[in-house]
Amino acid sequence: MALWLDCDDSGVLSKMERYYYKSDIANFINASEAAILGEMASNNSFTLETSQRDAWREEILILKSALMPFSGQGRIYFEYSVPRLGKRIDVVAAVGRVLFILEFKVGERDFPAQAIDQVWDYALDLKNFHETSHHCTIAPVLIATAAQPKNISIATTQMHDSLIFPIKTGTEKLSEVIRQVLLTFTEGSVIDPDIWEQGRYSPTPTIVEAAMALYGGHSVGEISRRDASAVNLNATSDCITQIIKTSKTKGYKSVCLLTGVPGAGKTLVGLNIATKHTDKNNDLYSVFLSGNGPLVAVLRKALARDKVRREKDAGRRMKESEAMSEVKMFIQNVHNFRDECLIDLGRPPIEHVALFDEAQRAWNLEQTSSFMRRKKHIANFDQSEPEFLLSCMDRHSDWAVVVCLVGGGQEINTGEAGISEWIESLLRKFPDWYIYASSRLTDSEYAAGKALELLKGRRNFQTVDELHLSVSMRSFRAENVSLLVKQMLDLDENAANKTRQQVEATYPIVITRSVQKAKDWLRQKARGSERYGIVVSSQALRLKPDAIDVRSPMDPIHWFLNGKEDVRSSYYLEDVATEFHVQGLELDWACVTWDADFRYAQAGWEHWSFCGDRWNHIRKVERQTYQKNAYRVLLTRARQGMVVVVPPGDAADPTRNPAFYDPIYGYLQRLGFNEI
Repeated sequence: MALWLDCDDSGVLSKMERYYYKSDIANFINASEAAILGEMASNNSFTLETSQRDAWREEILILKSALMPFSGQGRIYFEYSVPRLGKRIDVVAAVGRVLFILEFKVGERDFPAQAIDQVWDYALDLKNFHETSHHCTIAPVLIATAAQPKNISIATTQMHDSLIFPIKTGTEKLSEVIRQVLLTFTEGSVIDPDIWEQGRYSPTPTIVEAAMALYGGHSVGEISRRDASAVNLNATSDCITQIIKTSKTKGYKSVCLLTGVPGAGKTLVGLNIATKHTDKNNDLYSVFLSGNGPLVAVLRKALARDKVRREKDAGRRMKESEAMSEVKMFIQNVHNFRDECLIDLGRPPIEHVALFDEAQRAWNLEQTSSFMRRKKHIANFDQSEPEFLLSCMDRHSDWAVVVCLVGGGQEINTGEAGISEWIESLLRKFPDWYIYASSRLTDSEYAAGKALELLKGRRNFQTVDELHLSVSMRSFRAENVSLLVKQMLDLDENAANKTRQQVEATYPIVITRSVQKAKDWLRQKARGSERYGIVVSSQALRLKPDAIDVRSPMDPIHWFLNGKEDVRSSYYLEDVATEFHVQGLELDWACVTWDADFRYAQAGWEHWSFCGDRWNHIRKVERQTYQKNAYRVLLTRARQGMVVVVPPGDAADPTRNPAFYDPIYGYLQRLGFNEI
């Protein structure tokens, strides 16, 4: 078969300085304030406000004094970039064996919780994602310049990764803080600044963090892992970009079928393409489409808030409503896109490139026809959602590209057609379209089936290795979590036990019968602003005795984006999220509470739904698949670890008979998970 494109998988990035100023500590102490300020100002890409210049001047004076006793022991960096968080650390100082993260609050007397989390987040980012920081002792220090001198409190206990709990101090005690840390933590080698600087920054951002970084101008290479064990997202993005360029140049209409395991970065690839082409006047203008309402709402709100913050940092004012109007242009709900195309059935959409997230969840003919009849008053609508969406892009007279981002085993709702309907639509109605498919689309979880077999005889069909993302990026602590979950749900005990042993060293998974113990575990594990929350099946209707009500309204925007002080946020552990709220999104730490809707039995999983006052068997195979997939979604949301709660039930309550729950817990015990 002739090949139509050559994907570039080099993934080479140009080197960027990550700081505004660096110097050996001795040279910094001897340098003039004007020279230091001048270099920082010249490397600052924003308008330099007087307040920022004054803050830098005060930080310089404070550090010249505080670092005097350590003048021959290291190097200092001002305004050190953290692309994953879209922010800069005030100062990083490598002194002896310790990496100090110094965050200044100029003019402040107090140490608010949000500021403590901020400096902790910076330290966590370097510890987790900066190659040469992994084995360093890291000391986050929050300096309130107007705070009264107090006795220094340095916690000698640490987590397993040599990250010290945040230290709070005023300016007068800063030098003493550094001295005491160096005396207290003496393990490890002296940091060589030249080697430390060369460390690769290989982050795995949440989808919210990634969207904000991309929208703020960072490349996918800056905010994603690039280690040998992960398929380079740059290569996949470059491959799709090449398909788009080839289609435009040669006048093709093309479809890309991109696959990936849960958390592999499919959505990130789509957002990367969309953020490159946000100019409506450019014929490469792209739109990111998703039928996942919570995902769209959360991403839009996060981007709008971040846009307002960045404008404020640059000295400009912007209302959140203004920012939201911009964001809505390139992240759209697929149903709004569909409705716009219904208004004028002959006019092509403005976009030549449409990226469909979770394309396997598009509706089949029956569901689409029913919706059109009930909601749009269109009788006898005879197209599935994939067929109609393809027909909308087919209206272009020159070229068009549709990118389908496909997850395996992710269909969780009635009427979701799977990727086979996209393929069958192409075979039925669009014989001239070029099809570029992931070489892994044959895997069973994608359920492409016979449709894919029919494609093999098609002239303009090609499989492309770069269109599959095989490694989960969601969990930077253990890549095999999605494999473990698959083996658990497939009841492959031996394989699951072996994978669990590989995973547990870096990704804790524990089990318990107590919701309260699970909450305590989450709060103990999370550091800084690491997000945690409770997730449950939408069919988990008998968890009310544990104060878990899946039918209680919750707003995903508040749950995923708001802070620890907000009772509506996930941090409060009061509102819970279901598979419909969390699909496509993630937490750092999750509590999965398992109800009697999905029960373990020797013959296989049993599927139940609670209605009225009793549990009823789910007998329809399609609904059983949705339920199994729901637990797959819930069990793959956590980036750093999870606790699974199986309630004990209540012998006095026939709807919570312990016999429903004990076999589930027994199965998890046999798999070897630690109990708390």
